[in-house]
Amino acid sequence: MTNIYAVILAAGQGTRMKSNLYKVLHPVCGKPMVEHVVDNIQQLDASRIVTVVGHGAEKVQEQLNDRSEYVLQKEQLGTAHAVQQTESLLQHLDGTTLVICGDTPLIRPETMKALYEHHEANKAKATILTAIAEDPTGYGRILRSSDGKVAQIVEQKDATKEQQEVIEINTGTYCFDNKALFEALKEVKNDNAQGEYYLPDVIEILQNRGEIVEAYVTKEFSETLGVNDRVALAQAERIMQSRINKKHMQNGVTIINPDNTYISAEAVIGRDTVIQPGTMIEGPSTIGENCLIGLNSQIRNSQIGNRTKIDHSVIEDSRIDDDVAVGPYAHIRPATHIMDRAKVGNFVELKKTTLGEGSKASHLTYLGDSTIGADVNIGCGTITVNYDGKNKYETIIEDNAFVGCNANLIAPVTIGKNAFVAAGSTITKNVPDNALAIGRTRQENKENYVNKLK
Repeated sequence: MTNIYAVILAAGQGTRMKSNLYKVLHPVCGKPMVEHVVDNIQQLDASRIVTVVGHGAEKVQEQLNDRSEYVLQKEQLGTAHAVQQTESLLQHLDGTTLVICGDTPLIRPETMKALYEHHEANKAKATILTAIAEDPTGYGRILRSSDGKVAQIVEQKDATKEQQEVIEINTGTYCFDNKALFEALKEVKNDNAQGEYYLPDVIEILQNRGEIVEAYVTKEFSETLGVNDRVALAQAERIMQSRINKKHMQNGVTIINPDNTYISAEAVIGRDTVIQPGTMIEGPSTIGENCLIGLNSQIRNSQIGNRTKIDHSVIEDSRIDDDVAVGPYAHIRPATHIMDRAKVGNFVELKKTTLGEGSKASHLTYLGDSTIGADVNIGCGTITVNYDGKNKYETIIEDNAFVGCNANLIAPVTIGKNAFVAAGSTITKNVPDNALAIGRTRQENKENYVNKLK
């Protein structure tokens, strides 16, 4: 097997996106387009990946980090000119170079591999990934000779009316013999409607030298979608989301309404978990087996254990263990850990809190900057008062404590093991183990007071 190299064309600003964000960094299913491309290339075991960057180069490098090498295309003078910028890194190497655009996140690794294998099997100097388009407008056309061989690629703006009727299109993805590519690039001219150096012109140069040029037709046109505006971005999102949901269903996950369920490309979900409509699972979230993710829940960058039920709730950057019930209408904020068999009920908010095994906060409660032990009961309306306007402080509630309704726990404070906090109390001092804390004034009734007001 020859060495494989990859050149990712990612220098275009993407003016049609009308965005301050560099085009290839626009996300599809939670991941920047160019990162999808790199992920797919890496499955080919490419020896080197070189990304051609231009406007916003530093942002692309921040995103991909050391997964790629980089070259700068200072002026956008066309795709052939972009590839030429990699000359100092690649021109002397033996092997096959894959050239692909950074705004084509839908081209599968399997398709890249099939393109490469077709190229190698036919001992070609160049192989074009093509597709059959119902509407080929805007794409370069593949012109074939009478024997079916590739004769020419003609860009839309340079094509005659007859040539524009051709429906086999150039996807902009190629395999080249690496040394032949860089030799041919030296002959590319810019005498065309755009005044640019077109990479497809390399095909004609190689043919004129008598070299073998092949084409591999992908089975799905949708794979080849290049994202140049927000409309195409939405199309790519729909296509990839459909793929992701299908993969999970094939792996044993029940998705009640796939058209109304969003799951990121990085999410992992166990079998026999049920995902109800309106759910969004974002980032590198993991969900265990036999879970129920209820209507309109949002889970972001979080880990959910087995047999856990999330009902109509928001969970961010947190960990939830096995056999837990959350919601409805709970908000689990970052750095929270809910342990086995715990319960978080309706309108409960947790932030930077550990809720121990079997503990319950069933309704209308805020627990922030807290460490809560096992089998603790948190009554309705309880608040850990963690912020004095300048600093945050911790509340500790130890195992088997019972906190009554409408308690204010003024941090820093510790509630000991088996301790009771009376309903309506404001607690400002530590409560010893097995103690009852009452922090409220005695009730006093003023007889006939209402009559005096009248």
